[in-house]
Amino acid sequence: MATPDEKMTPLQHAAQNRCFGCGPANSGGLQLEFLLAEDGSVVSQANISDDFCGHPGYLHGGIIATLLDETMSKAVRASGISSMTRHMEVDYLLPVPSAKPLRMEGRVVRIEGRKRWTDARILDGEGKTLAHAKGLFVEVHPRAADRP
Repeated sequence: MATPDEKMTPLQHAAQNRCFGCGPANSGGLQLEFLLAEDGSVVSQANISDDFCGHPGYLHGGIIATLLDETMSKAVRASGISSMTRHMEVDYLLPVPSAKPLRMEGRVVRIEGRKRWTDARILDGEGKTLAHAKGLFVEVHPRAADRP
């Protein structure tokens, strides 16, 4: 699914991160790993197990939405901004298979103050888009109690 000419850098996660989507400390989560592409977009390649099925052999719609949300969030984070989802729309184009190679791609498409408009998609092993999302993320600042 990745082409040899793609030059990408891993996005690092804190070891104690318990995020359902990307947290290495969450054994029940998806534990997605993201790479930063040269153009500023992010990519994650994953094989999501049957444990996250809706219909047998296909991922649950909530998991599909989570994959897209996580991808858009990482696209914002790649620029050093912490944000939270304000709004997202999902187009479920085709069933997304479980236990098969998938590729998630996300990018920031517009910035206005603390707002980041984003775009993400899930592709199958042949490069066909299975689901697409658009989102609005808002920059958040750490609470004073959480600052070093």
